[in-house]
Amino acid sequence: MTNIIIAAGIALVFVMVGTPVWIRIVNRLGYGQMIRDEGPEAHLNKRGTPTMGGTVFIVGSLVGYAAAHLFTGEAPTISGLLVLFLMTGLGLVGFVDDYIKVFKQRSLGLRSGAKMIGIVLVGVVFAVASLNFPNGYDVTPADPHLSFLRDFGPSIGPYLFVVWALLLIAAMSNGVNLTDGLDGLAAGPAGMVLAAYVIIGNWQLRNSCAAALAPNCYSVRDPLDLAVVAAAVLGGVFGFLWWNAPPAKIFMGDTGSLALGGVLVGLAILTRTQLLLAILCGLIVMITLSVIIQVGGFKMTGKRVFKMAPLQHHFELSGWAETTIVVRFWLMSATFVAIGIGLFYLEWMPKK
Repeated sequence: MTNIIIAAGIALVFVMVGTPVWIRIVNRLGYGQMIRDEGPEAHLNKRGTPTMGGTVFIVGSLVGYAAAHLFTGEAPTISGLLVLFLMTGLGLVGFVDDYIKVFKQRSLGLRSGAKMIGIVLVGVVFAVASLNFPNGYDVTPADPHLSFLRDFGPSIGPYLFVVWALLLIAAMSNGVNLTDGLDGLAAGPAGMVLAAYVIIGNWQLRNSCAAALAPNCYSVRDPLDLAVVAAAVLGGVFGFLWWNAPPAKIFMGDTGSLALGGVLVGLAILTRTQLLLAILCGLIVMITLSVIIQVGGFKMTGKRVFKMAPLQHHFELSGWAETTIVVRFWLMSATFVAIGIGLFYLEWMPKK
């Protein structure tokens, strides 16, 4: 538990202090956010707000994780390092995207094909590596199975597993990106899901099959270190949210949204809770579906289902204040996370 507290605390302080420094650097370089002309008019006054803030909480998370292991003397695990690799790798793809936006002063950065190539390359390395590195009990970080509360059903094989992992990574990283349309809207829900994974990692440690082959034990390679990763990123995200809450002093950019999508999927895959992630991230899924419905509906009928997609902009154009949307969406996210945690504990409920 000590390493979890150290990781979260140091990441929180690092990002709280480091974000204003990054804001000054970005302002000096003139790297301000570009705003789509077709977006809500209220967003036009956000043009020029410092961006690429995800850089700070990525570095802060890495510092928090390293400090926790340094102070406790415990060696990092391959599971923790793999999730951090996925987060940092996708963050680097997002950073390039953000840099092109601000350097060329256009609202579109990397071409979609180039961005997808970057995501795929990082995702393949993560997925393939996660099927290797068995511990003394021959348990690898991931296993070629689908999972909900744990692995279930027959193995889908390593090749299909890699494809499945890539689908999850692409879907969640783009989902967080779509959610990051209002001040603090992505950071708040992501923080709640990360807190859930701190709880899940701790519970899996206490009920690990490595300790005792009890009913419902978990065959997760490094549950405690995954909780440490979740805590480090949680501290970083909460420190960033101090400056990103409405009215935002800085935006996370694609650097942050792709990184957050990556760390959430990485935690889900390595804790064997892949499908549970869809419930924990219910708000992100809902916002992503609104874009799919909008695009699909327009192609089929020529009419828009929403005034604008993603969903948060529909409510903006309906007259809701930005802070009202953010707080209400946070409450919805908290409800989804509570449902997910409830389902996770459901199998441990006493049976009559």
